[in-house]
Amino acid sequence: MQPYFVPYPGYFRLFAAADIVVMFDCVQFPRRGWVHRNQFATASGENDWLTLPIAKAPRDALITDLVFSVDARERIDTALSRFPLLHAAQTSHHPLMDRVLDLGSGDGNVATYLCGLVDHITSMLGLKRTLLRSSSLAVAPELRGQERVIEICRQVGATHYVNPPGGRELYDASAFAAAGLELGFLSEYGGSMASILSRLLSEPATAVAAEIVRETRVVP
Repeated sequence: MQPYFVPYPGYFRLFAAADIVVMFDCVQFPRRGWVHRNQFATASGENDWLTLPIAKAPRDALITDLVFSVDARERIDTALSRFPLLHAAQTSHHPLMDRVLDLGSGDGNVATYLCGLVDHITSMLGLKRTLLRSSSLAVAPELRGQERVIEICRQVGATHYVNPPGGRELYDASAFAAAGLELGFLSEYGGSMASILSRLLSEPATAVAAEIVRETRVVP
């Protein structure tokens, strides 16, 4: 799965379902996706984007190549004033918000920051698993799509591969079976779609974790 910025709780079902979670950072950065941004409630009650300040990069840049802009902390501090829940957590130095604002935790590398933040949140939820970055594996660059996924599974010694429900149209069970892998998908998520950050700033981590576990079911 691509490393997302404080994604919705359903994302973390992967950690409830799998022994090893591979952050797919060796692919092109999707500029209109959720890797570097998420939505939060403004003072008017409407949702708007909070975007991580990333230095300008080539159109074909990989996620693993992204770095923060030199004024990233100043820019995100200013942006937080538009989101009451986040701003209050920033002002009170909520531990999770302090961790979110530690943009230098990955030496300025965005993927390192995102993976570290996901790992931190899984610890809070009691769902900590082995987390690997696909860029750390020797995957041939010419492999694409499910062939790349199958190769990653082979390298980590997997017997099963689990993907969110949106991957059903991307993967062929027979191709995975030929590689000795059982293909499964998470069921549709029935819980809140709000960012995990909003949830953990306003609810006990145990309650959010219970929802994630309750909603975790792997189906063919």
